[in-house]
Amino acid sequence: MKASAISTRYALILGAIALICTTILVGVFLLTRGTINDVVEKQQRSLLLEVVPQKNFDNDFLATCKIIDLPEAPFLNKIYVAKKAGDLTAYAIQATAPDGYSGNIVSLIGITPDGTILGVRVLEHQETPGLGDKIEIRISDWITQFTGILFNKETESSWKVKKDGGQFDQFTGATITPRAVVNNVRQSAKWAVTKLKQHPEIINSFVNCG
Repeated sequence: MKASAISTRYALILGAIALICTTILVGVFLLTRGTINDVVEKQQRSLLLEVVPQKNFDNDFLATCKIIDLPEAPFLNKIYVAKKAGDLTAYAIQATAPDGYSGNIVSLIGITPDGTILGVRVLEHQETPGLGDKIEIRISDWITQFTGILFNKETESSWKVKKDGGQFDQFTGATITPRAVVNNVRQSAKWAVTKLKQHPEIINSFVNCG
């Protein structure tokens, strides 16, 4: 058998194998896509409930997700709008602190229109295990100290860690991480009770989350 014929034969065999493998992979993806999406959606809803309790809304909270694109507030990522009986009750704002000890810290912040923090959770970070990672709820309850705290012009000066003259605890031997989180929550709360409160229609200009 000529070399060219052998090459063609093996090329066809390899092509057939590749086609079969691709078909199997596509089939597995299509079969599991629904399950994966359900799991992701369940996790997202669970996180939202940690920062905005169910008693605060009766709408499809997760479906209200919008991507925030504001050059003047690059730390803001996403926003969710909670309503009950048609009335606005709270927001969940995803924001990024760029000044963590080891880089970005992404948080989810629940806040009422009047500035009361309903809850805060850290979603992503690269902080030092055993030290900076105390911002995680599974590691410590540090993050819960925001709950119930009111942000307004009168209280803004206290929105710092205690080392900087504020009301929030820092960690022993680590101030940069909690300072970054406190500042990020403060900035997000300030945007919500000033810019967003003055111009709530701005949410309509944001695109829906994919």
